[in-house]
Amino acid sequence: MAPEVSISQTDADLHPCHRGANVSDILTSPPSAACILLYIFLGSVSVVTVCGNLLVIISIIYFKQLHTPTNSLILSLAVADLLVGVLVFPLNMEYTLTFCMYHNDLFCKIRDTVDGTLSTSSILNLCCISIDRYYAVCQPLTYANKMNVCVVVIMILVSWCFSVLLAVGFAISGLYQEKCGEMCFINAELANILGPMFSFYLPVIIMLCIYLKIFLVAQRQARSIQSIKSGAAVSKMERKATKTLAIVMGVFLMCWTPFFLYFTSQFLNYVPVPAVVFESLNWLALSNSMLNPFIYAFFYSWFRSAFRMIISGKIFQGDLTNAKLL
Repeated sequence: MAPEVSISQTDADLHPCHRGANVSDILTSPPSAACILLYIFLGSVSVVTVCGNLLVIISIIYFKQLHTPTNSLILSLAVADLLVGVLVFPLNMEYTLTFCMYHNDLFCKIRDTVDGTLSTSSILNLCCISIDRYYAVCQPLTYANKMNVCVVVIMILVSWCFSVLLAVGFAISGLYQEKCGEMCFINAELANILGPMFSFYLPVIIMLCIYLKIFLVAQRQARSIQSIKSGAAVSKMERKATKTLAIVMGVFLMCWTPFFLYFTSQFLNYVPVPAVVFESLNWLALSNSMLNPFIYAFFYSWFRSAFRMIISGKIFQGDLTNAKLL
């Protein structure tokens, strides 16, 4: 997402791949050593993001043991993260935030729309996952009925459709802003407020409230079923899944909150933003798409088993769709 904030571009904080105080060109010619190293690093992060999320997607689609409502939502999240690696990383490397603040051309608008769609989709998928965990932990007896295939598909479609409509809507409002100039100032300010509110702050508040409720209910359940071993085992499994997905949300917040808080503070105070800080916070936010597969592999033994079978090529040596993942 590329918010409307003031960028400070001094000689000390120019982008290593730009030249000219007004960022008149994208790349220096020839590229500087710092620029080459930066692009190698970001390219590597993009490759890791694509490969990691591709492993998650293949695992969930191929192995029947992973065909659950929660994993369907994780699949949707992995698709969004995969597209970040495939589309957003290359577009951001070619048309960075600071460049697009000065040259908001067609490609920058495409970059903003894709970026906005995928980042909003990620957090809405996380919001859907929190709802799934709420029913699994707080209402386990009705979970199978309330979180069936049809409901999960609807949740995924709503998340993606809303994300696309929101991103395209702000892109259209940006075009309208350019045509009517200062007369649209109020509309632009309103868009800068509503955009982060609907795509970040409101979903985050909902998720935090849901996970707080889950935590309180899980604590009560743990105390009430200590004498029932089977019930304790089921509760332990659900609590572990909830804990893992709460960590996924926590990592998301650590990556994205600095960017949105910095944007909000700059928007309210109208203080010029050092380009290097703005650029770094943007890449920190995007790096979240690379981290989720590592969280799944670290906490879920069945994902680790699935990843090993895929990487070793065992899934090509026979039909392992019904294999028991430990």
